[in-house]
Amino acid sequence: MAGQDLRILIVGAGPAGLRAAELLAAAGCAPTLVDEAPRIGGQIYRQPPRVPGFARTAKELYGVGADRAKDLFVAFDRIRHKIDYRPSSLVHDLIDNRAIIASEGKSAEFAFDALILATGAMDRIAPTPGWTLPGVYSLGGAQIALKHQGCTIGSKVAFVGTGPLLLLTAYQYARAGVVPEVIVLPSRRLSFLAGSLSMLGTPAAAARGLRWLFGLRGRGVPILFGHRLERVLGDGQVAGIAVKNAAGKLREFACDAVALGYGLQSETQLADLAGLKFGFNAAQRQWLPESDAFGRAAGRQDVYLAGDGSGILGADAAEARGRLAAYALLSDRQIETGGYKPEEDIAIVSRWSRLQAALRRAFALPGDFYAQVPDHALLCRCESVQAGDYRGIAGLMGARELNRAKAYSRLGMGRCQGRLCGHAAAEILAGTLGVSLDSVGRLRCQPPVKPVTVGTVAERSS
Repeated sequence: MAGQDLRILIVGAGPAGLRAAELLAAAGCAPTLVDEAPRIGGQIYRQPPRVPGFARTAKELYGVGADRAKDLFVAFDRIRHKIDYRPSSLVHDLIDNRAIIASEGKSAEFAFDALILATGAMDRIAPTPGWTLPGVYSLGGAQIALKHQGCTIGSKVAFVGTGPLLLLTAYQYARAGVVPEVIVLPSRRLSFLAGSLSMLGTPAAAARGLRWLFGLRGRGVPILFGHRLERVLGDGQVAGIAVKNAAGKLREFACDAVALGYGLQSETQLADLAGLKFGFNAAQRQWLPESDAFGRAAGRQDVYLAGDGSGILGADAAEARGRLAAYALLSDRQIETGGYKPEEDIAIVSRWSRLQAALRRAFALPGDFYAQVPDHALLCRCESVQAGDYRGIAGLMGARELNRAKAYSRLGMGRCQGRLCGHAAAEILAGTLGVSLDSVGRLRCQPPVKPVTVGTVAERSS
């Protein structure tokens, strides 16, 4: 089959999906690029809406990533007329080689010969008393407000969690004029220092992190290592947070909003519906779809994986992984790749894999972190399941696997299907049983992967 006749679907218009589309277009293919957002860029390079008077420079939006963002946008402009780009569209189901896409209140089927999943990642949330109060946002939500809507989630914001995204978002808020009230990290200071030292092999990334850290300290922001969020304070609205150090000493900080996130987790729902083979990644503490170094998915010959949807490596590596997935697709169909050489991108992925390992050491959670989640904390907000009730499912009813615990408790049956609570539930179940995290399995995905209206499903065409 000639390249122009090949029906290729790319899900996700972030760095991975855009670079895959670029290489495919250069090879004479005309892929269909589907994305939930109204504009390209993904979460990391999210763009503001096109409205009069609402303009900010790339430097203001993306900081040190401005040049990479502009390069991506220019590359997209060059291929826009060669591809079928569908913004504000959600792939909510996969049936054999057909994708069900929701857009403008209707669903339509798209039959593909090859599929590239560049679905990205989302925040990993840990429950704590008060986390469902109005005014508590995920770190990603705090970033969306700043980049896409040109506002902040509050005027006195506390940042709580782990990972480089925590420091980056706090730094972005400080540069926007909202200096964080406090940054709370359960990671120990010694772990952070040890992980930071192992990042010296990637000086640009290390310098970036130090710029965020010292930029925050220079503005007088308290950065509390080895502290845990005890509860979010407030009656109907966030009024502050209470945090506790390793010795059990409590401190309170007034704030009107909280940005919360304990690292990232890959979005794997479509990979599950595609029937791909999954394996447990102990380093990332998540079941991930398996693939070779070029993104060829295990379990199907027509599906390829790109970017953070198959493991968290960051935006720079996502670009490389997008090109590698497109290269694998073209090579498998004996289509000329236009002189592209994969060796450099393989080296980029390897370098960022080492960096991510260092970051995991720097921002490691204490081993008893989930065991310390109090019983009265709301674990699943969709079905109102408390952590203690969920622990009781394991003890009283003998549930030793996530899907059995789901059947007993209804955790994961709500609108998010466990996307928000699933990881914490797995950690708590494994901790309660005294078994390894992988032994409790993973929640099985059901369509639609994200909420759509009944009318949208009913208005389905081929």
